Formats: sequence, C-alpha cells, structure tokens
Amino acid sequence: MKDQYSRRDTLRLLGGAGMLAALGGVGFKASAGVKISDASALIVVDVQNCFVPGGTLPVNKGDEVVPVINAIAQKFKNVVITQDWHTKGHVSFASSHAGKKPFETTKLAYGEQVLWPDHCVQGTIDADLHKDLVIPHAQLIIRKGYHEGTDSYSAFQEADRKANTGLAGYLKERKLKTVYVTGLATDFCVAWTALDAKSAGFEVYVIEDACRGIDLNGSVAKAWETMKSKGIKRIQSSDLA
Repeated sequence: MKDQYSRRDTLRLLGGAGMLAALGGVGFKASAGVKISDASALIVVDVQNCFVPGGTLPVNKGDEVVPVINAIAQKFKNVVITQDWHTKGHVSFASSHAGKKPFETTKLAYGEQVLWPDHCVQGTIDADLHKDLVIPHAQLIIRKGYHEGTDSYSAFQEADRKANTGLAGYLKERKLKTVYVTGLATDFCVAWTALDAKSAGFEVYVIEDACRGIDLNGSVAKAWETMKSKGIKRIQSSDLA
C-alpha cells in the first residue's frame, strides 16, 4: 500500500512534527453541491459511548455528530459503521503497562504506542454504538482493535500496517469508488481511515461538521493539513447535493 504511515508518526503528531506536520495553508474545501452517487459509501467511525461525554475516553462535544450523521446517512445508499472493540487488558491500555499513565507512550513490536485509558472493551455498554445513532440501512459493521497485542485506528488497516480489516476489498468488490468519512475522532481514527482509503485508491471526502477531534498539541489542524496534502477533500454536510 502506498503512502503508509506508522504509529511512530502518530507520536510525532502529538509533539507537533512528523506525519501530521504542518504543510502550510489554512482550510481546504470542495466546491458546494457534492453529488452522492450509487458508487459512494458513507463511513461512520466509532460513534460509541466511550467517545462521547460520559464515556471512558470522551471527545469534547462528540455527541454533537450524532444528529448530523443521522441526517447525512439518509442521502447514502451504502453505509459502513466502525466500532473500536478492545479486549480486556488490551496492549493500548495504560493499565496494561506497570507504572504507565494514560497518554504516555511505550515501545511495542510495531513501534511507539500511545497509551489510553481502558475504553471500548468488548461486550460493555461503553463499547456500544451511541443510542441515538439511527442508521438501520447500514450494511456492514467493521470492528477494529480486537487483537489484544495490536492497536487499530484505521478502518482499513491495523497499527502494525500489515493486518487488513477487509474493508477495502469489500468496497471494491461492490464497485464503490468514493468514500465520505465522518465520526470520532478527527485527528485519530477519522484521519487514519481517510488516509488509508486514499492509499487504497478511493476518492475521499471528510465531512467536517460530522466529526469532532481530541486535539492534542494542535493535532486536529495538523490532521487536516496532512489530509489536504494527500488530496482528501474537506466539506460540510451542507455541501452534499
């Protein structure tokens, strides 16, 4: 796969350099009136209880994406939903590493790993999709991060940059060519999903008002700049025709 990036790059993002280093310029948007076709798919990333206020790893105002995504989804024939789906004692949890605290880092076989609070543990209410997310016509749920020894931000590929989820093959088998990415969080799972989708050959749009970010050390702005550099288009829900 071309244009891959590593977990070490994510750490550099947090420090303000590397993968999501500033590339100049400010916002970037596609022209209004973006037309959704039958060859388009909406990807709804990790709109789960753990990532909204009250969850174990809350994104500020993360619940605000729910009504926006519900409205957008009505325009799409094809919808894919993702879920973070970790084992107990997952390698990405700070609690799995003696003496470590959330948001510190450690070195794993595949590179540097950000350590998170325990979150989205399989089978818990915390891992459930938000109760107000209503997309009954979604055709596929991709669960990620379920290998105990490997983290996964992207809906397409795990953090070791070797294990694929099968999403690219699913979309290509159905002859879908364009993906629109929404969800949580802009600077992590949304950005990694969008970048991997682009590397897999899809045309990619990220719908800004249907996302919210964590924003560590300016990571949201850097994520947008990196996505722009790869040809990913930034739009608003009102741009959808």
